Amino acid sequence: MSVAPATLYEERVGARSVEAGRRHSRGRRVFYHVLTLVLAVFALFPFIWMLCSSLKTPAELVLFPPPLLPYTPQWQNYLEMFSVVPFLRWTYNSLFVTVLGTVGAVGSATLVAYSFARFRYPGRDIFFLITLATIMLPVEVTIIPQYVLFFKLGWLNTPWPLIVPQWFGGGAFNIFLIRQALMSLPRDLDDAARVDGANYLQTLWYVLLPLCVPALATAAIITAITNWDAFLAPFLFINTRDNLLLAVGIREFQSQGAATGGAVVGGLRRDHLLMAASTLMTLPVVVLFFVAQRHFVRAAVMSGLKG
Repeated sequence: MSVAPATLYEERVGARSVEAGRRHSRGRRVFYHVLTLVLAVFALFPFIWMLCSSLKTPAELVLFPPPLLPYTPQWQNYLEMFSVVPFLRWTYNSLFVTVLGTVGAVGSATLVAYSFARFRYPGRDIFFLITLATIMLPVEVTIIPQYVLFFKLGWLNTPWPLIVPQWFGGGAFNIFLIRQALMSLPRDLDDAARVDGANYLQTLWYVLLPLCVPALATAAIITAITNWDAFLAPFLFINTRDNLLLAVGIREFQSQGAATGGAVVGGLRRDHLLMAASTLMTLPVVVLFFVAQRHFVRAAVMSGLKG
């Protein structure tokens, strides 16, 4: 049985179109991968520069043009940094504030979000909108009243001004994130738990929260990073060297050479030690993000399902 020439022509044209589409799709994927790689290099370059500078000698830091890689890595810079500044003490202070603050923020935000998501009462939506509106309120607006309050309480130069407020609400963003995750769950779960004799807190703890792990993890990660990197509040509320948090401590180390634009110890520039301290402070944040990045995606999907 012979095939009409028109049919053969259409089949060949169709095959060429499919192949052209595949080539176009492959080319587009290659372009996106190259673009992503270039953007990643730009984003990571400051960290790479900081890491390489922490392994250089003071002389290499002032060379022009500056070399990217150290000629001979100076790993002893990190040991010297520990002997120059109380880095371990500052790390302990930051960990103390980060852990307690994160636990309090996520825990209290969960209770508030549970109220907004699963209960009905007059003014609930208005209260929720007011809570969201506080996101637009700059921190600087409330920092002075907070300072006066903590001064009267005798909490200045202690970590409590950085921890206790987080146990009362947990922040509007955390409330929003967890509330959206809770609203994505069917109310039949609450009814089934109530039939089994669970009260409200038991329903939250044993039934709902295990299904909201991505949102809880995301809130915890964001809060932990915020606490770890905090500068303004620790700078205002804590003023003794041994009680400083890492961000303020490293800034204090850098300010020793403010007149020369770098860290100075014993009359000598110590910018390589400043870079070593900054690298060690940054590493936990980078590791935490890469380990838990899948939770960010899952939480974003859950928070957009309902509400």
